[in-house]
Amino acid sequence: MDPIQPYAPACLRFSQLSIPRQALVRLCQNMNYGSIHDLAVNGAEPVFDPPPVVLIDVKLDSDEEPRPEVDLVDFELCHEMRGLVRHLELLTTGTIDQIVVRGGIARRIVLRGTLTASRLRQTRPCSPTSQQRPGSQTNGGVDHER
Repeated sequence: MDPIQPYAPACLRFSQLSIPRQALVRLCQNMNYGSIHDLAVNGAEPVFDPPPVVLIDVKLDSDEEPRPEVDLVDFELCHEMRGLVRHLELLTTGTIDQIVVRGGIARRIVLRGTLTASRLRQTRPCSPTSQQRPGSQTNGGVDHER
């Protein structure tokens, strides 16, 4: 298991989520493409008061198909959505600055919060290849390989 990635359970169903977490999953499904900004998190739960800013990306030259799960009462969450739930648990209290949604699934998130000692232990230490070698240049401290 990669220590920088939070553990996500192998199977998590929509019906097992709290109502606020279900609302977040449904928001992602219904917007299909776009992003969610400034989503507050309190007690590891998304908070919708005040509501987050939602930007919907609409492709004008074709119709976009909604997620097949959007009309289902229950379904198994995909890996990315399980990861989003796990990050809510790790953040506990703070803000998700951005959730990038593609095809109704949260693909990337930017978190804002306090870094705790337990969160520090979950991050990966610098590897020897990421440390600067004597005589090498740093590109101004910017790593262009992501």
